Amino acid sequence: MSLDLERLDAVATVTAIRDGSVSAAEYAEALADRAVKHADLNTLQSFDAQHVVQAAVEAFEAHPGAALAGLPVVAKDNINTTNYPTSGGTKALLDHTPATDAGVVQRINQAGGFIGAKAGMHELALGITSNNAVTGAVRNPSNPTMIPGGSSGGTAAAIAAGIFPAGLGTDTGGSCRIPAALCGVTGFRPTTGRYDGDGVVPISHTRDTVGPLARSVRDIALLDTVLSGDNTELADVEMGNVTLGVPRLMFYDNLDPVVARAVEAQLSTLSAAGAKLVDVSLEPIWPHNEAFSFPVVLYEVMRDLPAYLTEHAPDISFETLVAGIGSPDVAGAISSQLGDEAMPEAAYRAAMDEHRPAMRQIYGQVFEEYRLDAIVFPTTPLPARPIGEDVTVSLNGEQVPTFPTYIRNTDLGSNVAAPGISLPCPISSGLPVGIEFDAMPGKDRSLLALARAAEKAMAQ
Repeated sequence: MSLDLERLDAVATVTAIRDGSVSAAEYAEALADRAVKHADLNTLQSFDAQHVVQAAVEAFEAHPGAALAGLPVVAKDNINTTNYPTSGGTKALLDHTPATDAGVVQRINQAGGFIGAKAGMHELALGITSNNAVTGAVRNPSNPTMIPGGSSGGTAAAIAAGIFPAGLGTDTGGSCRIPAALCGVTGFRPTTGRYDGDGVVPISHTRDTVGPLARSVRDIALLDTVLSGDNTELADVEMGNVTLGVPRLMFYDNLDPVVARAVEAQLSTLSAAGAKLVDVSLEPIWPHNEAFSFPVVLYEVMRDLPAYLTEHAPDISFETLVAGIGSPDVAGAISSQLGDEAMPEAAYRAAMDEHRPAMRQIYGQVFEEYRLDAIVFPTTPLPARPIGEDVTVSLNGEQVPTFPTYIRNTDLGSNVAAPGISLPCPISSGLPVGIEFDAMPGKDRSLLALARAAEKAMAQ
């Protein structure tokens, strides 16, 4: 029986390379062919077929027994790599090749994997459409006229299209989970601080994290072990022992009917599999979330981004970078912080010292009161929308703001530093829909074990 290399997940790919079902070179050659075949999706920012084949052979020969032996991984183009430029999707950095690999890339390499390409993204990761005026729009493999989500849109789309088996994105307010949902793959945001953040073009050191995207929960668990060093075996979770909080208020408000049907069907499936579903409310948390979310991002990006340039691209000034921003939404966000309207330090300090502790307390109390393993909700309120609708999108007959609408459900988890995973809802036709599970900070392996059980239940 011949292997379907286009659909193998990362675990099966490593197994096949190890047992000789396919050589590292053959797998890489087939991957390069797929990259050419799907070039119209614009998922890859930097790619060299010859390099991929050579790197695959070298990686496998150097680490034949390692966790990722010979595995090509696609990395978002804001994660430093020495074998490809790291542009952040912005003009000033298009030819910027860092002197050192990011910490997460070093871990991939040490585990026998390698970065096979850099993925397209929303410019400077400051958006969710991946409609980038500098490098071109990334397209959704399910329907190329639609957005793939963002800002890690290229990573998600490259996996969904079958080019790469797994990849790395970054997530500040939803940038791994949103494109995973819109492209129909699995995306994970770990507890903030779980992975090395060194060598990543930043937005906010308080909220940013690298996160893996893949085709299965077992792939995410494998990458999590490599990136975190935590090799705790995933427990076998019986759904009958699981309690899931369903936060109807806000998370389930004003859903697109496609999303509502898909997610409600999965809640019924999980309940039928034995999971206990409990209605919970996080209502007191929302004023704190609003006072934390944008103030932290806008205050920190104006300090963290120049600091990255000083360390990793000292020949490029912040002024040059700002002048080269091509995407109107990104230019607007950055320019809003250059004058008198910049986020005041007092608002930032209140966010960090008052609103974040309050959010964490409310979130933890809900988990404790109901003895929750996770909360469960639609990853996004709506599926993919047409490329070009960067300001507003249609939702239930109304034009609503694109960015806040797509991040509405993913934002809170990043603000309380919680791990979250988006799984694709099984749907027979139409655009993909994601269902997300968020846990308490530090409960990453428990969440992945739960997600594996949920994935199995939803597949039946």
